[in-house]
Amino acid sequence: MLTRGSQSFVVALLMAAVILAGCAKRPATTQASAPAPSPSAPAAQRPSTPPASTPSAPSVSPQPSAPAAPSVPAPTARPSPKEFVAVSDLNDIHFDFDKYDIRPGDAKVLDTNAQWMKANPGHLILIEGHCDERGTNEYNLALGERRAKSTMNYLVSQGVQASRITIISYGEERPVCGDKNEACWGKNRRAHFLAKPR
Repeated sequence: MLTRGSQSFVVALLMAAVILAGCAKRPATTQASAPAPSPSAPAAQRPSTPPASTPSAPSVSPQPSAPAAPSVPAPTARPSPKEFVAVSDLNDIHFDFDKYDIRPGDAKVLDTNAQWMKANPGHLILIEGHCDERGTNEYNLALGERRAKSTMNYLVSQGVQASRITIISYGEERPVCGDKNEACWGKNRRAHFLAKPR
């Protein structure tokens, strides 16, 4: 029979397992310019009409109301990945196994990509992070996001506005090569670029 302390430990472990399991097939997306979430409920969850008020006893003397909280601007809508298209002037970069560091040769590719982005300020950029098939879905989604973020950070350091860039991770879900060898896996470990006019 489990003691009370043992039961609490088992419940905590089960809750941690449920939280860590998550949904493996949903790509992780972020946008560099998105503000922090507001503490209030999202607009989709707020009622569209105020709830019917119930009658209450009239107050004898009105109390001064608390100052209104400053309004938080609504986050800008993130563009859908479906709106972006490949641009022949933007080339992919690749990563070493289980790494998200920008390699020197790929930094040169990013320099060229950054020149195009600065010359075309009317375009928004989507950076997709990809992995090879090795590792769990969850791990690869996180690694793909780190690859997209390190790519974005490099471009921002070269003068591209962060507010123009959205990143998404597909993990291992969209390979460009299906063979099971290092040459093929190396092609799949990449950051891919898409663009769309604002």
